[in-house]
Amino acid sequence: MTTTDTGCPARGTGDTAAATHVTPQGAAWLASAAPYPRSTLALWQARPTAPAVLPCGTAFDIVNVPVVLGRRMLDLLWSEGPGSGPVAVHRGRMLLFASVGTAHRLPSLLDWEEWADAVPTPLCHGRGDAVTVPPLTAAAGPARWLVAPDARRPWLPGADALLWACVRAARSQAQDRPRGGTQAGPRGQAPGQSQGRARTCGYRFFVPPTGMLMSTTSAGAASSVG
Repeated sequence: MTTTDTGCPARGTGDTAAATHVTPQGAAWLASAAPYPRSTLALWQARPTAPAVLPCGTAFDIVNVPVVLGRRMLDLLWSEGPGSGPVAVHRGRMLLFASVGTAHRLPSLLDWEEWADAVPTPLCHGRGDAVTVPPLTAAAGPARWLVAPDARRPWLPGADALLWACVRAARSQAQDRPRGGTQAGPRGQAPGQSQGRARTCGYRFFVPPTGMLMSTTSAGAASSVG
């Protein structure tokens, strides 16, 4: 995936296949989350097909959602919202990389959100947590990149953008249920579509069909995902 100098996806590149490949710049950014970035990067480059466990709260936070909800969120972020940062799938969960502080703010925003009852509670990983991230190169296993980091300082969505995507995805999911089923509704008026859209890049990313993502079953997640 080609990006601009600010890390925002570039228009008109048509390069979606490369989005699953971690570039050297992207690998350096991931390693910067570790206490010893150089040694972490060296060890990882020596075993590029192995996943890695990285701490959150320094270079990025993680919003961890069921893969079906995550697919809807990702589609909305790229088709109508500001785009996304790196995104990975691990054991039937989708990991959306977010700006530092999102893990603290997003649950608080959801508590106030009128459609919060319709949103499956995301697992938010911030300072003190760690997550398993996919290998640098494609390999068989439960973890893989959907949008791989390809910049030294990639743009990351914040709590507002992810709140907007969560709510829109949950509303869409509720509307798709058969008539007569139980539908979660807002406690008041539905939120405006423009909520949380701080930045628009105008690039559309191809999201694999749901069947391609559901290769593994959901696993319980604690502070450390993996």
